[in-house]
Amino acid sequence: MTGTPAAWSNWAGNQHSTALVTVRPQTVDDVAEAVRRAGADGRTVRAIGSGHSFTAAAVADGHRLDLADLETDVTVDVARRLVTVPAGMTLHTLNELLAGHGLAMPNLGDIDAQTIAGALSTGTHGTGGRLGCLSTFVTALTLVTGTGEVLRCSADEHRDVFDAARVGLGAVGVLVEVTLRCVDAFVLRAHERPAPLAEVLDDLPGLHERHDHAEFYWFPYTDRVQVKANDRVPTDDRPLPRWRGWLDDEFLSNTVFAGACRLGRAVPALAPRISAVSARALTERTYTGRSDRVFCTPRRVRFVEMEYGLPREALPTALTELRRIVDRMPFKVLFPVEVRFTAADDIWLSHSYGRDSAYIAVHQYVGMPYEPYFRAFEQVATELGGRPHWGKLHWRDAESLASAYPRFADFQSVRARLDPQNLFTNPYLRQVLGS
Repeated sequence: MTGTPAAWSNWAGNQHSTALVTVRPQTVDDVAEAVRRAGADGRTVRAIGSGHSFTAAAVADGHRLDLADLETDVTVDVARRLVTVPAGMTLHTLNELLAGHGLAMPNLGDIDAQTIAGALSTGTHGTGGRLGCLSTFVTALTLVTGTGEVLRCSADEHRDVFDAARVGLGAVGVLVEVTLRCVDAFVLRAHERPAPLAEVLDDLPGLHERHDHAEFYWFPYTDRVQVKANDRVPTDDRPLPRWRGWLDDEFLSNTVFAGACRLGRAVPALAPRISAVSARALTERTYTGRSDRVFCTPRRVRFVEMEYGLPREALPTALTELRRIVDRMPFKVLFPVEVRFTAADDIWLSHSYGRDSAYIAVHQYVGMPYEPYFRAFEQVATELGGRPHWGKLHWRDAESLASAYPRFADFQSVRARLDPQNLFTNPYLRQVLGS
């Protein structure tokens, strides 16, 4: 375990901090000692993951915990389909571990660089009308509280802590170990196709009801979307040719798109034309592959993002208003808008608590103006009952969030009990939790 100051920035480059002390604990006891030390010094303490949050959730101005070296026992119970792993493990490493045992995560988002703790704490999700966020797959977790206590919780043990900590923003303790319920390894058949936006909106329930996983991307200034549907199939009988994967996922989606974004940033008037070309550049394709390799794709073009979870029935209205916002902005939008779906769950600060949800994610290329665009959509989403993704940009505060989450006060109660000195805080948490 080391203790040295160090600068830090997130993946997008929009959040930065220099903590007074950076600690890389190797054991759970090291984590507990680091928390007690921060308390004794009268300093706050924040754990960091891979830096894939766009908010200041991981910014540390006191003590920073980097859990990359944290080791806990890895156990895989194939018969019960349970795996227990250190919370600092990345999703990519987890996926490889599970595949080696004939298991898989039931669902994933579209990148696998996050740590497990970071993904769970911010409510990271994939898409699937009958599946919840990644935190719904947690059956038990171990955390270090603000007093340095090591606490294990589950649905049967410290249930209130379990309900709070599965999407806990790092505010109730430092996640050190997680037990996840997995499924047998499976193959996905991916079907990706361009389509008119009106056609997709006319069949929204059918889209997420017919498929195990469905999403679409709308290209600003056009009436076109790219639809992606993934369904389980028994055999991997149509693997994507290597050349096609490179062409679509590396060359077109990363190299060419990065160049187009740079051009659009330099000459904003070209943005509508770039969006129109992008909408037609990715043609229809169908292929099969190992589930995590279909879910997760490389993201090398840097951007900033805001995402809102909405009641599903509000999605058409939200998209109509979003199109109007894009058209009236004094600057251009270079990135497509992503739409996904999740099922209701019972996790207190989950964006899908108590309701089936549709998610709208708005993006902007790094270096381009974004705040008026994001704020305008946030106003629309808030009026429609939207809840902001905890790891993505937003301007909501504790007062407005308390009315959006029925168990907000219960979360605050658990937080006050487990962190009486309020060690696990920073400016972002003071904004969204009020202290």
